[in-house]
Amino acid sequence: MIRENQELLNRLNVLSDGVVIYIMLPVAYFLRFYVMPGGIEVIPFANYLRMGVIITLVQLFTNAAFGLYQTSRKTRIRDELIRQLRASLLDMLLLLSWLFIGHETHYSRWTLALFFALSVCALAVKRVVVRKSLRAIRRSDKNLKNVILIGSGESAKKYLSELRADRELGYRAVGYVARHTAKGFDAPYLGSYEALENVLKRYNPDEVVSAIEMDDYGFTPHIIYACEQAGVKLSIIPFYADYMPSHPQFDDLNGIPLMNIRRIPLDNFANAFMKRAMDIVGALILLLLCSPVYLICTIGVKFSSPGPIMFRQERVGRNKKLFFMYKFRSMRVNDAQDSAWSTQVDSRRTKFGSFIRKYSIDELPQFWNVLKGDMSLVGPRPEIPHFVEQFKDEVPLYMIRHQVRPGITGWAQINGLRGDTPIKERIQHDIFYIENWSIWFDIQILLTTVFGMKFINDEEL
Repeated sequence: MIRENQELLNRLNVLSDGVVIYIMLPVAYFLRFYVMPGGIEVIPFANYLRMGVIITLVQLFTNAAFGLYQTSRKTRIRDELIRQLRASLLDMLLLLSWLFIGHETHYSRWTLALFFALSVCALAVKRVVVRKSLRAIRRSDKNLKNVILIGSGESAKKYLSELRADRELGYRAVGYVARHTAKGFDAPYLGSYEALENVLKRYNPDEVVSAIEMDDYGFTPHIIYACEQAGVKLSIIPFYADYMPSHPQFDDLNGIPLMNIRRIPLDNFANAFMKRAMDIVGALILLLLCSPVYLICTIGVKFSSPGPIMFRQERVGRNKKLFFMYKFRSMRVNDAQDSAWSTQVDSRRTKFGSFIRKYSIDELPQFWNVLKGDMSLVGPRPEIPHFVEQFKDEVPLYMIRHQVRPGITGWAQINGLRGDTPIKERIQHDIFYIENWSIWFDIQILLTTVFGMKFINDEEL
């Protein structure tokens, strides 16, 4: 039943997109010539309607090519909206090229611009509403997909726990297949690996998820064969999943697939260039805007306690390169400044230092570090070499954070993980940021840092 419902929903999704796209062109025409001043109708309205049919068909085809009509409950809404924007941009470029080549230059540019903006916004609103509506339906145990889980180890338990925790995904675990029953496994035992074919025939699941441990790896060919024979979709959680990135990439060596364990978005030249350009422009603007604050801080630090105005400390940057990070000095000069974290209540702080620490004003000189290329506006916070040596053997994946430039602010910091907070949680957030980086992600972190309110939904990442 779920398959028939899904096919119906997919058809309705395509049909509703077509209706939304087509309607937006006459709406744009009305706004241009009957609401906005100065509009002169050169091309008849009927021509726009005929062109709307072509645009709608092309847009639906492009949406399909961008995977917008593929069924995937696990796709993040943010990713879906980005694909929708890219598809719409491509179609607008194709339309403008067609009008230019065909010498159809009398169509109103304002109408086309309004149509593009309205259609993108309308499709985005529609997708958000549909997504939230479906999630609400699934919370009431409707429109669920039945899943059979293969394996009974830690990976299988973790997967099952996530299904139970997030009912909005709409998956229901029918049971699990394993060598034998497992204690503490919150699902019915359906049989052994050898009985998998009969289990699939009996329960006819919508999906099978294999989460076998390394000791059972030899059963993988049998599991794949059984699922293919039954025509059931199979997903595999590798036993080494804890060491994989969130978005693994694959290369091909003469037919041999090679998975890159730690390829990150900033390995791409264009991504790295955009981030560095944003850092330079942003740092220059902020240095100019904050110049009056620098003067006030210089006077405040000078009169707060004896010592230098700037606090210079060696930190570990990208590719484990050492650099000196600058701050306005917020503490009295002390012997532990290179080997101890500052805590919320620290007797070493001056009164003025406590004030500038509270509002992170002491971090402002790091814009100079950004200009020099030692740091970025956004990234994992750089650590003292003493702590890097301590944590690299204690915290899994700790050294991955040194594959990118450290930042003035970051994903961990806007989630309250700064200063004397659990290092493992900070690293988890740093790794998440590194593997999911985008310019938009950086902008949202910066906005959250400045305005103190979240402009980003964790579920949409």
